[in-house]
Amino acid sequence: MASAIAVSPTAEAGGARPAGPGPGRRHSPFHRARRRMFVPFVYPALAVYVLIMVAPTLFTLWLSLNRWAGAGPMQWAGLHNYTAMFRDPVFRTSFVNTFWIVVGVGAAVFTIAFGMTILLQDMAGRKWARAVVFFPSLVPGIAISIMWGYLFDPDGLVNTLLADVGVHSHPAWLAQDNMFKVILVGMTWLSSGVYTVIFMAAVDRIPPELYQAAEIEGASAFQRFRYVTFPLMKDVVSVCSVLWCVGALKTFEFLLVFSAESGALPPTNIWNFAMYSYAEAFNPDGTADYGIAAACGVIVLLLTGLLIVLARRVLRRDADTY
Repeated sequence: MASAIAVSPTAEAGGARPAGPGPGRRHSPFHRARRRMFVPFVYPALAVYVLIMVAPTLFTLWLSLNRWAGAGPMQWAGLHNYTAMFRDPVFRTSFVNTFWIVVGVGAAVFTIAFGMTILLQDMAGRKWARAVVFFPSLVPGIAISIMWGYLFDPDGLVNTLLADVGVHSHPAWLAQDNMFKVILVGMTWLSSGVYTVIFMAAVDRIPPELYQAAEIEGASAFQRFRYVTFPLMKDVVSVCSVLWCVGALKTFEFLLVFSAESGALPPTNIWNFAMYSYAEAFNPDGTADYGIAAACGVIVLLLTGLLIVLARRVLRRDADTY
């Protein structure tokens, strides 16, 4: 009679035992005891996750379909909040500004981080340089945004340095037309050091034999980065791109502290999604509309998921063995 249990060629040859528990092992007292331990260890964490993540997300989705001023009963609005939001020119401006932050600043940050990685890869004192470029990230973002405002003040350091080199006609950095550009530059400077340090840590994992082989073949520094460094750090770049998308979509304090006057909101031409949602929920000059604020939050959630999927698919790579 043929056996009911298939035996692998490796097992038949007396080789290693197949990975994973077999039917007999799954019903052993040890595995039954381990399954019982799932309840006291996993369920509390699952309950906390549902309470602080899943439940607020579902409530936000429900709130986005209603009108609510923060008190009193909700009024069902269906998709009206979404249609009203997309017809609002301030929301469209916020959408464009968010795009510039996520894509424009992200491209600049990653380009600078890649360039710094190439420059610092073979440089003496790279550990010291790594600490220097990482230093801005240790300072709270609110303090950086305040300092950035002082730098570009009409009597600030930037204009003083320009005057020292003979440039006496400088733009009004903090005017409404230029304020968002100055903010983008500040965000680029603030974030580049973090990703440079992460990329350099990824480069440290690459075996030096690969670079030696590339040098024997006569590869330039850019070719070594193009054909050795980047392919082997693609998984790190993929994770960094996800972190950047999530962080960039939530950009808030830099805009608020840099540009807002005391007790007022920044000018609408520099709003992004986070600022738009905050203004709809806590507008000091108008009636709160938590429904539209929640609808904006749902849009941010969908965009975050979409950008994460795109980043992971574009930057995915097969497992490399070296």
